[in-house]
Amino acid sequence: MTSTDMRKEADDSGPSGYAAARLRLLTEGARSGPPRRTALAELTDEWLTGLFAAGAEGMRGVSLVAVGGYGRGELSPRSDLDLLLLHDGGDADAVAALADRIWYPVWDLGLALDHSVRTPAEARKTAGEDLKVQLGLLDARHIAGDLGLTASLRTAVLADWRNQAPKRLPELLELSTERAERQGELQYLLEPDLKEARGGLRDATILRAVAASWLADAPREGLDDARRRLLDVRDALHLATGRATDRLALQEQDQVAAEMGLLDADTLLRQVYEAARVISYASDVTWREVQRVLRSRAMRPRLRAMLGGGKQTAERSPLAEGVVEQDGEVVLARAARPERDPVLPLRAAAAAAQAGLPLSLHAVRRLASTTRPLPTPWPAEAREQLVTLLGSGRPTVEVWEALEAEGLITRLLPDWERVRCRPQRNAVHIWTVDRHLIETAVRASEFTRRVHRPDLLLVAALLHDIGKGWPGDHSVAGEIIARDVAARIGFDREDAAVLATLVRHHLLLVDTATRRDLEDPATVRSVADAVRTQGTLELLHALTEADALATGPAAWSTWRGSLVADLVKRVSALLAGDIPEEPEAAAPTAEQERLAIESVATGSPVLALRAQTEPPADDQPSGDPEPLGVELLIAVPDQPGVLPAVAGVLAMHRLTVRTAELRAMDLPDGVEGSVLLLNWRVAAEYGSLPQAARLRADLVRALEGTLDIAGRLAERDAAYPRRRGVVAPPARVTVHPAASRLATVIEVRAQDAPGLLFRIGRALEDARVQVRSAHVSTLGANAVDAFYVTGAKGDPLPREEAAAVARKLEETLRG
Repeated sequence: MTSTDMRKEADDSGPSGYAAARLRLLTEGARSGPPRRTALAELTDEWLTGLFAAGAEGMRGVSLVAVGGYGRGELSPRSDLDLLLLHDGGDADAVAALADRIWYPVWDLGLALDHSVRTPAEARKTAGEDLKVQLGLLDARHIAGDLGLTASLRTAVLADWRNQAPKRLPELLELSTERAERQGELQYLLEPDLKEARGGLRDATILRAVAASWLADAPREGLDDARRRLLDVRDALHLATGRATDRLALQEQDQVAAEMGLLDADTLLRQVYEAARVISYASDVTWREVQRVLRSRAMRPRLRAMLGGGKQTAERSPLAEGVVEQDGEVVLARAARPERDPVLPLRAAAAAAQAGLPLSLHAVRRLASTTRPLPTPWPAEAREQLVTLLGSGRPTVEVWEALEAEGLITRLLPDWERVRCRPQRNAVHIWTVDRHLIETAVRASEFTRRVHRPDLLLVAALLHDIGKGWPGDHSVAGEIIARDVAARIGFDREDAAVLATLVRHHLLLVDTATRRDLEDPATVRSVADAVRTQGTLELLHALTEADALATGPAAWSTWRGSLVADLVKRVSALLAGDIPEEPEAAAPTAEQERLAIESVATGSPVLALRAQTEPPADDQPSGDPEPLGVELLIAVPDQPGVLPAVAGVLAMHRLTVRTAELRAMDLPDGVEGSVLLLNWRVAAEYGSLPQAARLRADLVRALEGTLDIAGRLAERDAAYPRRRGVVAPPARVTVHPAASRLATVIEVRAQDAPGLLFRIGRALEDARVQVRSAHVSTLGANAVDAFYVTGAKGDPLPREEAAAVARKLEETLRG
């Protein structure tokens, strides 16, 4: 059925006919995107025109006007109808009756309606008081009735907007900034709001309003396509969910992707991010131009008086060869010849970032259209300018985005295309892959005084996740890419090897420090073998911290930093030949010894809770120590079931385990018995820590077998069921036979959940293995725990037995 047939059906059959025609239009497989939105608007216009005509017979000076999204003809399947009944102030009762004749049929069909009844004067007055109303009226479109009344309102509203623009645009910018802070940036969010997030449909509409003010206009290239893409996604989201929603939730992304004929949810998100990036960049450029124009207008009367009416000439300050500052932006000098100077894009970008200024749109586009490619390998100046750009701190982000918007980054670094706008489906990461790489460089710029080769640190920061655009282990793929890029941009073979090592092992320090026993010489030796030199270790330490800080708040803490620093100290000593190959037993502290003696004397567990701190950093002005967490020390007579008992009691009290160590303790001469010492670092999930006496009482009951931990945890889970969300991948258990000569290392990767460590500990007890130590790490929703286990005689497990234990653990966690 054609659109004409649908409109005829709606006109002939009234509301039920409109509903049937609307449903048929929305379920047509052959039509989507702009044609469907246009057809839906036309169909709705025809129906409302019929309602208006039936109720307005004999009336004059009244019209029905579509505003907002409906005024623009952008009706998604579940969009509101934004309508204004405009009248000249005549018969109020007749106007009210007409409004009822239109509004009630709309409500009867279950359509959302945003409506108002006003005279032109009332509409203008309301617009002057409410910026949202004014923006909606800028898109006013006549549907039915007195065309002259609608036209005069449109003319007056546009004139008001242009006259009031110097006052209203700053107000609009402030509202947009506040909204972006609340909603976040569309181009990075895993569950974005397509309308309200920065770079979304709301910002695209605002750009139209700015253009209507005649003060500034947005860069048009790609903007219409970006807006269309977001509207298409919203249409598919409405059809997939059957709801009027703008939030692209995780559980609905596969269905929306299928509705749009896309490969998968990642492809969908990448298209959303690309569209948002276009709109965000256009917004940045447009608002800079608005502010420039408003500054210029404010300055003009004073300058004219000072210059006696002469014409002002914009001041140009040199920044670098071929690059100048003008009017708060970085532009090309008049003598610049980009077609003869292939280093100019990097030189201009570095100069802009160093000065903390934006690159002008005209300059970037001229560079993109005329600059010749750099030779391979790059000249030294090009490499130095790239390092300068990366080392400029926070201003690097805006300059890099300007280069990327015009395709200059992928021209300089072709491998960038695979990570551009690539989503990261990990709750720990708050950025896309490409933005994370730039954020890491920004963080690394703070550490350039800590390393002997800041250039290698900054380039490694830029490249460390470059392998995420390829299948397989991104560190392995990234090592190959980094070596190739290093050679292309002009590093010698030795430096390229260091960069490749840094990329290959950028996760080594944090993974080892949080998941391996640092007292085991095999742990320290494995890291030393990977880095080989003190210089590479120094660089890797700085890169590790920069990477974690750029990932998100859950990826780094003072506690993690202290573990990594301890590992680096041990590896550095080994590389310098200052530590023995075999470990020395650590002497117990006075408190540990006191607890152990008390445990032997009482035949029961004793424990102590205390806050752990470290001295303040040099750049911490307060001088207060930084918290590392809460240390839980437990001494308990050696017996089976200690690990699951302690882990279960902590889970019952909602304590998160950050790290855990369990070992047998040598008692002082004259004291008989065998004591296990547990040194754990814990934190409360919420609220305050429980009292030590309560923990001890529950631990005594757990060890006696009178406390049903499994039952208590099950009751709590049943009382507070988890929300439905993305199905987590199954747990994975791996044996690392070469990780230690003293024990077998079993690593568990699973979805974090209350009681997880209890279940693991109970499974290991059932397997009749002894846990020498445990190293627990939680990253977002993922737990990565490593257990050093031995047989009954204290030796590493035979290969087959270790594999059997791993299989049993996997079965337990999947059950």
